[in-house]
Amino acid sequence: MMNTLDTSHIEPLLDEDFRYSSQWMIGEIPSKQEFLDYMKSILASIRQSGSRVYAEIAYANAWGHDECVVTAEGDKGNLVACVFAHVKDGRIRRIDVCGDPPPSATMRSGEYPS
Repeated sequence: MMNTLDTSHIEPLLDEDFRYSSQWMIGEIPSKQEFLDYMKSILASIRQSGSRVYAEIAYANAWGHDECVVTAEGDKGNLVACVFAHVKDGRIRRIDVCGDPPPSATMRSGEYPS
């Protein structure tokens, strides 16, 4: 989604009871539709700004996960956050965006899915 700036890639993977949280926001987004509306707005702003964002598969043993996605802004070396997806029965139930662990502490794969 981040590499293409298009929510249609993630929408069919989201559970109906989906939740989203970020260490940079108060509270959480409590539903799939609210998350999609929020992300569409964020992605439209990124598109309009002409800025570039990157999402790379990485490995980090944190928060009960071994894998994550690291995000970067402007260039691939300007790491911003780790993204952890909680999956159950093949659906994404929750996404948490974190600054801890720092993305620089992950083992990056060089894979940028589109």
